[in-house]
Amino acid sequence: MSNRARLEALLALINSSAGQAMALYEQVNGTVPSIDSTELHPLDEALDQVELKAAICTLEGACAQLCTTLAPPGHTAINLVQVYDYSCVCLAVRENITNILMDYPKGLHVNELSKKINVEPKKLSRIMRLLATRGCYSEVAKDVFTNTRLSLVLHSENPVRHMANLHTESASKGGNKEDSTRESYHRSIQGLSIIMGSSAVLTQFPFGKYSTVVDVGGGIDAFSLPLAKIHKHVKITVHDLPEVLTQARSAWARDCPEALQENRVEFSELYFFTQVPVPGQDIYYLRNIIHDWPDEESLVILQNVRKSDGHQQPSPPPYDYVVRQLNREQAAPEASKFGDTMAPEPMLPNFGVGNMRTYQQDVTMFIMHNVRERMLPEFLELSWVPHLIDNYNSNAAGLKLEKIWDLSEARVLESAAA
Repeated sequence: MSNRARLEALLALINSSAGQAMALYEQVNGTVPSIDSTELHPLDEALDQVELKAAICTLEGACAQLCTTLAPPGHTAINLVQVYDYSCVCLAVRENITNILMDYPKGLHVNELSKKINVEPKKLSRIMRLLATRGCYSEVAKDVFTNTRLSLVLHSENPVRHMANLHTESASKGGNKEDSTRESYHRSIQGLSIIMGSSAVLTQFPFGKYSTVVDVGGGIDAFSLPLAKIHKHVKITVHDLPEVLTQARSAWARDCPEALQENRVEFSELYFFTQVPVPGQDIYYLRNIIHDWPDEESLVILQNVRKSDGHQQPSPPPYDYVVRQLNREQAAPEASKFGDTMAPEPMLPNFGVGNMRTYQQDVTMFIMHNVRERMLPEFLELSWVPHLIDNYNSNAAGLKLEKIWDLSEARVLESAAA
């Protein structure tokens, strides 16, 4: 394929994926969003966004690959490093600018906004203008700003805002362990579900076939509570530390009291390095659990889960991040054996920038915990599939990978007792 043909193929992918995304929006309420929309689109808050996220993954990856190919290298290199969005979003979140602008649908001048947050107006206008250039806020007149669909996710009641706060504030302060910070952390996990689309597992995975689910390290209500609302036949055990379960009980009493009244959920303390989860259940679910532990500790967690699984039923630990390989030849066997997906040529097989959050998350875990997000062979080495890995770990967890459930950005690894 010639260089020009590759670029034309990328253009075709951009057109087709953008068209698919627009069609998905229109299927919901007949409209597509605009960059200055002032309300969330119903699809923005849908539980299952797998088709949309798959289209956007291709769209973002193909767009970025096309721009990087055609732009002078110096142009792209400076774009990688001259990025101040982080600090601007940090100020917007810290000062609750979105909350303030909710009372001013026609816009608020920076002179008035500056009085409310005690930031010098000329500096504030520059910060707001940078964000508005990204579509986060809109400048409806000179120095007059309103909310947009994008800025709405920075509202104090939106879980995505808590994930933004985790990256801009909490992480930089070294992880305050006060209850208010713990509450914000668990709300950020809810935000992560929205960002990654991982809650789609509730509709994509066949929970209807099973009657018991153990949520290992379940937190407050990110997965189990919506599971209880959708699959009312399932009996759920939420395992976590005592202080977390105290908050979890309050959340369930507020948001899903019927599950408590019908005894469909129970809360059980668990320290997963020394204790084994409740035995003999159908599914053991691990979400964002071992990605912030080194291999040795992660292996202990998985071994303890395996000890509690006394039968051959699927017991998936779903992991929301799996780092994709960049080499198409190496990625192809994994894709064919376990049902994983690769980007169409001539895109990078890992979807390039369309899958960038995974690689950013890998660096985040390195900075915050000195650990890593894992590639599929590294997961296999922890579990137990010697014919697919170079260094067979005889002390592995005794789990066999059955299938990869591809939720576009999130991926679920379904395992069974080996």
